[in-house]
Amino acid sequence: MESIEEKALTMEDKSNHSAEEVSKYKGIKAMPYILGNETFEKLGAMGVASNLLVYLMDIFHLKHITAIKMMSVFGGTANFAPLIGAFLSDTYFGRYKTIGFASICSLMGMTLLTLTASVDKLHPTCQAEGVATCGPSPMQLTFLFASFGFLIIGAGGIRPCNLAFGADQFNPHTESGKRGISSFINWYNFTFTLALMVSVTVLVHIQSNVSWSIGLGIPTCLMLASIVVFFMGSRIYVKVKPEGSPLTSVAQVLVAAIRNRRLKLPVDDTHVYLFNYVPPNSIISELPYTEQLRFLNKSAILTSEDQINIDGSPANPWKLCSVQQAEEVKCVMRVIPIWASAILYHVAINQQSTFGVLQALQSDRHVRNGGYEVAGASFAVFQMISLTIWIPIYDRILVPLLRKFTGIEGGLTLLQRMGTGLFLTTIALLVSATVEEYRKHLAPTNTNGPSISSMSAFWLVPQLAITGLAEGFNSVGQMEFYYQQLPENMRSVAGALYFCGMAMASYVDALLISFVHETTKGSGDWLAEDLNKGKLKYYYYLIATLGIFNFNYFLVCSYWYRYKGDGEPKAQLTSESKTWNKDYV
Repeated sequence: MESIEEKALTMEDKSNHSAEEVSKYKGIKAMPYILGNETFEKLGAMGVASNLLVYLMDIFHLKHITAIKMMSVFGGTANFAPLIGAFLSDTYFGRYKTIGFASICSLMGMTLLTLTASVDKLHPTCQAEGVATCGPSPMQLTFLFASFGFLIIGAGGIRPCNLAFGADQFNPHTESGKRGISSFINWYNFTFTLALMVSVTVLVHIQSNVSWSIGLGIPTCLMLASIVVFFMGSRIYVKVKPEGSPLTSVAQVLVAAIRNRRLKLPVDDTHVYLFNYVPPNSIISELPYTEQLRFLNKSAILTSEDQINIDGSPANPWKLCSVQQAEEVKCVMRVIPIWASAILYHVAINQQSTFGVLQALQSDRHVRNGGYEVAGASFAVFQMISLTIWIPIYDRILVPLLRKFTGIEGGLTLLQRMGTGLFLTTIALLVSATVEEYRKHLAPTNTNGPSISSMSAFWLVPQLAITGLAEGFNSVGQMEFYYQQLPENMRSVAGALYFCGMAMASYVDALLISFVHETTKGSGDWLAEDLNKGKLKYYYYLIATLGIFNFNYFLVCSYWYRYKGDGEPKAQLTSESKTWNKDYV
């Protein structure tokens, strides 16, 4: 029997252990380093990406279509990389090492890109005027692609980990820790928006009007500063150890369901039960049984041949899984069709940062007659301003009003918000087509090269503002949707999933541009090098039409979708210890 002294020592040990667990979270003390790193990193990354399309056309002398396709492939690969980065971080390296390594790779990529602008031998130089062909050499393209490669590796490690790493610094089991996480996320979004605005205004102005070498050198120096700030806080960071990828559990359910495909699922009048086991320290909320996607339930059919460990877990997780695991995989499977609708949504959004920039470049960008000329890529700030203004209006004014009518805590469901965003992208494309027709009408004809329309580029503001509203509904709702509807252990995957949608959109956009350009160039190229000789409005109409089909597809998926936690407990569930008299292993 345990003595009083032993009990006291045990209680003291537990108290010391609890105090130690609380004290390891530095919370606010770590924020200057993490937010400083985040701010400098975003200023650097966005300072390079915001005007990269113009850089490829002006310095590397690539044709418009070639530059846009190259940007689409680069952007797509950079957005796919976070899925791999999330897997490696969760499984092998942890977030601290992943962010550190990825930041160094980003710095190397920016350094190489800056060298392509600074060193004459690393970019094309046209000695004589009127040279028809003045493109990059294989060596110059090698340096350019090498910089892209390092930037992609950097994006793959930083994007899925930086937000989660900041949240790791707070104790999620205390009220102060929960408030700290909420405050950090708000500051994270603020620094992200601030970095975007500075990038598309100040840095783009320097790149377009002062010097590309200086304009790219500044983001490179900011990236170096972000690395220094990040490692300065190393001693106080909470560094969560990798616990394995949740994708392993997904694979186990799929394999077990295929193995048990010939078994019949339980019905009410049989003695066949589904295996139900939840690890005692699991961070995942328990999910109810559902009939939807019933094939996956076969992974949890418990037979007399299955062996169970002494702690209640299956001895062979590739043969027998729990109902909880099956329901977690169902969450993923239900999200995928909704995620697919986001691909064409991002295609529509991308047009404002590619052809929207080209529209601005062939419009009158002066603030006043003969006054300051705004850089073409800087007009994207109106899209961000629209988004920034809309979010507090929606959150503080519209949500309380909508809540009275709908009874929904958020005013609208996540799917309703996403659907509204999809609809608005179609409106934005129709407005873009109308503005392009007006721009082209005012453009001078019979000129040797691309001419500037007398239409003010500020006529592009409506399409950019509507696009910003669309992002306020769909992009924000989409990220929240993945975060809420996927299991808790897939939070890093949830963040990567959003970027994967952007990645697929970039590839689809590149293929669509190639198809339209090759199909129409013999009979009036829609996407001509000179917009005044092309028919860009028809391309906008084409994507708007695809958007209408995509919106209807989304409605069908939304009708079919079942939110996480909505179950129908029809089948009999059992843990092994209640039903089966089996040998433990």
